[in-house]
Amino acid sequence: MCSALAQPPSPELKPAQLLNRSAILARWNQALSGSVLQDIIGLQATTMGVAAHLGIELAEYDSRIRTFIPDYDEMLHAAAALIPPRARTIVDLGAGTGALAERCLQQAPGARIIGIDADADVLALAARRLGTRAVLVRGSFLRSSLPSCDAVVASFALHHVRTKTAKAKLYSRIHAALRPGGVFVSVDCHPSSNPAQARRQLRAWKSHLLRSYAPAQAAALLESWSHEDVYVPLESEVRLIERANFAVEVLWRKGAFAVLMGKRAKTGQSRLTRGLRLP
Repeated sequence: MCSALAQPPSPELKPAQLLNRSAILARWNQALSGSVLQDIIGLQATTMGVAAHLGIELAEYDSRIRTFIPDYDEMLHAAAALIPPRARTIVDLGAGTGALAERCLQQAPGARIIGIDADADVLALAARRLGTRAVLVRGSFLRSSLPSCDAVVASFALHHVRTKTAKAKLYSRIHAALRPGGVFVSVDCHPSSNPAQARRQLRAWKSHLLRSYAPAQAAALLESWSHEDVYVPLESEVRLIERANFAVEVLWRKGAFAVLMGKRAKTGQSRLTRGLRLP
């Protein structure tokens, strides 16, 4: 799937021309120098949209996500707090409706967001939320070019990467895109590698779902997501990010969910000692 951008003709999003990779990078550079870019292409999606994935109406997403994911707001706040306040460029992988991006912009008032998502409909919501401070790209973050940046963030997006090989390649690309001292922050589900502990975490997740859904509905949701998503155990995820030459910390952890930060070393500094730090 190709990514594309267009000049905004009006507050309403309209179909735009498809741009090649060189044109996209040129538009990114133009946007970061002050131009306003907030339109996305209106081509037919070839992947499942977020609403279909969750079995909800798109307009419900921002309210319903909290019924699906425990401590959702706490995780996003913890993730945004890791963004350097002087960051200028933040890339959001699987940007969705822009919930994490919005918090990142509050943390770094001078920054702009480059948000990448395969779902045109959900990006339309992000455009309304983020306005002129965002460049929104429709495409797969596994294939879209990543510009030079100060931070890369992802919120409940990377569990859609199907293999560890694909994730390893993505993490290497993220490391290459980050400026020295830049950070990579991921919010996602990373259960324990211990089977008994993982079962307890799953029961806790189901208990959260039962606050809003009948038992059969809660079970059906977890069953559906287990076929569509790949939840890499926390220890394995940390190792994957470390192998891309990041110093990794676990900054937030409750049940099966975690906020991870990988930091690229500053120029002239040796890389931090590897290690998993649990709060």
